[in-house]
Amino acid sequence: MLPKSEVLLAEESLERYCAERVPPHARSKVRMTYKWRGDTATLIEERPYFQDPKRWTSHPVAQFRYDGDKKRWTLYCADRNSRWHLYEKIRPAASIQTLLDEVNRDPTGIFWG
Repeated sequence: MLPKSEVLLAEESLERYCAERVPPHARSKVRMTYKWRGDTATLIEERPYFQDPKRWTSHPVAQFRYDGDKKRWTLYCADRNSRWHLYEKIRPAASIQTLLDEVNRDPTGIFWG
């Protein structure tokens, strides 16, 4: 189970990442959010739907899963069908920030193309 203290640290990192990823002048065209499901946080990119700009579409970018026994976060990437696969280029980390840094660097192009 994900300890409350770890949730708070993760949310702080995720909030900062989402705020810094998209510059203020572009936020009407793209925004970053995240959602929780149990011990998993999913990073999501949202953009206005091209046929109806009042609606926003969501695209999962990365998923972070917490292993309570090992006290580690593991990074996953989505395929074109939004199925999750272990991202093997980085080991599980004690801090979600380490994995967010890897998503931002994106050395394989899997997260941001």
